[in-house]
Amino acid sequence: MAKLRPLLLLVGILLLLSPLASSAPDGLEWVAERLGFAERAAVTFAAPVPDYAWPGINHGALATILAGLVGAVLVLAAGWGLARLLVRR
Repeated sequence: MAKLRPLLLLVGILLLLSPLASSAPDGLEWVAERLGFAERAAVTFAAPVPDYAWPGINHGALATILAGLVGAVLVLAAGWGLARLLVRR
């Protein structure tokens, strides 16, 4: 558990700061809008929580924190599982 403390601290800090993230489009979205091809984009994979708007939660900051927490847990679990598969015993 001691090895996980820095990771848990980092996740906690990120979750607290996530509501302060910019709502402006990222670089790729900005370029697509500026050059006029954003509307032609095809959805190849539907996001589970699009735009960090958690279904049923009307408070924006809370929805962002929850989406970030779920995303962090899923990525950490996937990374841990992959590491377990790849590490030789």
